[in-house]
Amino acid sequence: MKSILTVITICLCMVVNAQTKFLTKKGFVAEGYDVTEYFNGNAAEGNKMYSTIYEGAKFAFKTEENKKKFEANPIKYLPQYGGYCAYALGYKDDLVDINAETFEIRDGKLYLFYNSWGINTLKKWLKENPTELKSRADMNWEKINCKKSKN
Repeated sequence: MKSILTVITICLCMVVNAQTKFLTKKGFVAEGYDVTEYFNGNAAEGNKMYSTIYEGAKFAFKTEENKKKFEANPIKYLPQYGGYCAYALGYKDDLVDINAETFEIRDGKLYLFYNSWGINTLKKWLKENPTELKSRADMNWEKINCKKSKN
């Protein structure tokens, strides 16, 4: 009986963490933008008609073909840090919303950034030390996810 309760608790924890792993502003990851299109150099809005759920989060795509590309290899297209602002996470260990049109592909990975009210964190990321900021953001993201797992 005790092992069954442990398995149930672990499963519930995984479901809760999956639902909080991604920033889902506007109900979708990347504000409903097509995560596969970023790898073509485009910030393109997805269509709700071509959507899927991955790890409890909804993703929208511009075309059925893009949806199929994502479903075949979702890890390739996932935004880093759950789609939160990479700069804010690296600079001050903070989870900040993004502007889905402000992005960078670095080492084959998608990074999204805040860009509003005259503050473009992608420009700050590039001006400062992106390698160091990425390293700190990686550590901070790991720390955040460990806290979520313990709760």
